[in-house]
This record gives sequence, C-alpha cells and structure tokens, in this order.
Amino acid sequence: MSIAESILPEFEQEMAGTRKVLERIPEDKLDWKAHPKSNTIGWVASHLVEIPGWVEGTLTQDTWDINPVDGEPYTSPTYTSRQEILEHFDANVAAAIERIKATPDEEFAKSWSLLSGGQALVTMPKAGVIRTWVLNHTIHHRAHLCVYLRLNDIPVPGMYGPSGDE
Repeated sequence: MSIAESILPEFEQEMAGTRKVLERIPEDKLDWKAHPKSNTIGWVASHLVEIPGWVEGTLTQDTWDINPVDGEPYTSPTYTSRQEILEHFDANVAAAIERIKATPDEEFAKSWSLLSGGQALVTMPKAGVIRTWVLNHTIHHRAHLCVYLRLNDIPVPGMYGPSGDE
C-alpha cells in the first residue's frame, strides 16, 4: 500500500466530518466568539477552509515562507457566508485529494519546512506535515467549532457515531 493510499481514507473521512460542521455554522453569528481572547466562528470556519488548501504546496514544494523577507506576509482568507465557506472548502478538499493521489511515496518522505523570514520554524517529512498540520490541525479546529455550536444551542453533528443531538 502506498502512503497516499494509507492517508486518503482518513483524509476523506475527516474532511467529510468537517464539512458537516461547516454546514451548521450560523451566518448571523460569524462574528460571535466565546471570549474576548477567542477567535470568531467566522475565523475558525475560514481557517478550516484554508487547511486542506495547504496540501498542494506541501506536496509540490519543499518550503513555505509565511513572512518572506522581500514579499508580502501570508494572510488567511476571510469568508463572509456559509455558501462561500462551503464552496471554497469543497474546492480545497477536491484539489487536496487529487494531489495526494498523484504524489509518489518518495515525495511524502522528503523534508518540508515552514519558514518565517527565511528561518525554519518547523521541519519534518511531508507525510508528517499532512498528518499533523492538515489532519490533526483540522480535527483540533473542528472540535473548537463544535464547542462554539454547542454554546450557541446549534445541534452538533456526529463525527464517529451519533452526537448527543442525534
């Protein structure tokens, strides 16, 4: 079994669960946050949209400088409606699936680095980046969004079986 074949079922399952949560975000509460130090529902949703978009760059490049010395720093996208969130999420997930399928094992084994101003912040094999910074990171923020749904009395969808609302 290839690395891509071992990652894809998990990737597809976690992205499907994430989409179920994104489908439930209330458009009238995109600016809501649980605490002044917390991010808004809209920020968390937008972040969940961008994460699968990182697959392409991770698997086709060896570095990503989020704050290049001679360029503009990376800024996260901001989406302003559930429809826009879902459309961009679906596009990023579809592109990520195709990229994972097309990536040979030797590419997954190569090192990848997240840079800021040319300095490495994180260096690890590309397979580890996909598992940690895409899959685990998605699960983390999806749970974050589920708590926000619960705090707003919005039914939380089940991920690995029914939720308390199903």
